[in-house]
Order: sequence, then C-alpha cells, then structure tokens
Amino acid sequence: MRSLLLSLLVFTAAAVQAADQLKVLIVDGQNNHKWDITTPVLKNALESSGAFTVDVTTTPPKGSPAEAWQAWKPVFSDYAAVVSNYNGEPWPQNVRDAFTKYVADGGGFVSVHAANNSFPEWKEYNDMIGVGGWGGRNEKSGPWLYVKDGKLFRDTTAGNGGAHGPQHEFVVEIQNPEHPITRGLPKRWLHAKDELYSKLRGPAENVDVLTTAVSDLTAVKEPNNLVLSYHKGRVFHTTLGHADYSMLDRGFYTLLQRGTEWAATGDVERTAAVPADFPTETAVSVVKLEGYPKQEAPKPKKP
Repeated sequence: MRSLLLSLLVFTAAAVQAADQLKVLIVDGQNNHKWDITTPVLKNALESSGAFTVDVTTTPPKGSPAEAWQAWKPVFSDYAAVVSNYNGEPWPQNVRDAFTKYVADGGGFVSVHAANNSFPEWKEYNDMIGVGGWGGRNEKSGPWLYVKDGKLFRDTTAGNGGAHGPQHEFVVEIQNPEHPITRGLPKRWLHAKDELYSKLRGPAENVDVLTTAVSDLTAVKEPNNLVLSYHKGRVFHTTLGHADYSMLDRGFYTLLQRGTEWAATGDVERTAAVPADFPTETAVSVVKLEGYPKQEAPKPKKP
C-alpha cells in the first residue's frame, strides 16, 4: 500500500511538472549555418532547464518542389513560443500569414543568430526582429542600431546591413539590468568564440537593447540581445550562437532559457535562478553536453 501511495505521489508530481512546462517549437531545415548540429543544442538548452518541452519542425530542403512546401504546415498556435534556427528560402504565404497572426495575437518568438538574416522582403518579420543583416539590407531597410557613450543611436547614413570580423571570444555587457531576462546577472561576462554581428539594420521600433558587445569592426557597442513587442506578441532576439561551440556557453544557455520564457509569458520565473557556473568577465563557462561540440572552432590566425 505504501509503495502504491509513493508511486501515485511521484506520478502526480511528474504530471504537475509536465502541465507547468511551456511548449516550444524550434523551426529549422535551411540555414547558412549547420542547423542540424545546432538545433539539438538549442533543444538541450531549453529542456535542461526543466521549464520547457520542445518539438522541432524541419522545413523542406532548399530547392524542394511546391508540393513539399504545401505539406509543411506547422501549427504555431499549439506553442507558447517559437524559436527560429532558420535562414533560407521564403516560407509559403499561408505559413507566413499564420506566423504573423500567431505573434500578433500574443505568441512568443525567439530569433537566434542567422535567423535575423532571413526574409529581407517580409515586412512583418522585419518588424518583429527589429534589425537584421545581409540579404540586401541597407539604409532603405532602416537605421543601423548601436550604443555609444551610453546612448542608443539609430544611424540613418547609407551602408549595407550586416557584418562581422573573425570569430573570437568577447565580453557581453548588460545595458538594461532591470529587465527580467537580465535581472541578477553579472554586468559583464566573457562569451565563447562566436561571430560578433555588427551594422544590423531594420525598422528598430519598440526595441529594448538588453546587452551589447564592442565590435572589432565598428568600435561601438553592437546589440546582441534585445527584446521587442509586435502587437500583442513578445520577441526575444539574440545574435549569438554561430556554432555549437558558441551555444555551449552557460551565458547563452541562460539567456536563451530566460528569453524564451519571457517571450512566452512576459516574465521570468521558472528560469530565474542564476547558475553557479555563469561565466565571469575573464573566463568562459562551457556547458558539458555529451558528443558536443561537433564543430571545431577556428584557430586564431598568426600575425
């Protein structure tokens, strides 16, 4: 009888935990980065927090026939948040319309790294991400957003959108310590080897820049974690995460967890604890994930 009671209690606790978890959908399938390697890291980053259950929907490969795209119909409304690890061909119009409605109606959206390169011609998407790079973006896409001398600049001078130098470790600095995503985190910490995006351009409306890093190209503080509102929806946009070794960084894990929860709910409660192994200003903290990293970080070139 006692063992039966204990079993029931364990089952009930598990059921309560599952009911309290937020459902998240990762979109991948095309990218100029190795999405097949990085999606499992994103999935682990979210699920290891205990706050999320994660599904993955993979688009047809590049160059697929229309029939393949017609069969791809993700139901965004089934999820509290959608995480994009996608940069590729335009989605079918019906999927774009469904996604726009999903976010506008209050769904959460998380854009990871090259996802901000996507869809330069999709107005609503660019409104959601605030700023993006490449894909023909330039001053006509919107201002270049950066921080200098403690002030947020919207630079409208002519120029292409999107640039980065060689991959390297760099210090991430909090600009808004009061936001739920960054609350309680160290002011500055060292991020693993990554691409430091700069000169991002876009509508840049309803943007709150959470963190920056000083670009090796521009010498100003470029946004690398920001939040936006899109009608009733919330968007967390991180430019970090070029490769699995970039994502296997405790700082990245923490921001992705907190940012996804905030996008889904508007607050950070389930993922609020600051990990004991959070990186310092002088030391990267690497998450140990069996079998990873699969990619090899480039070695610095000799002068």
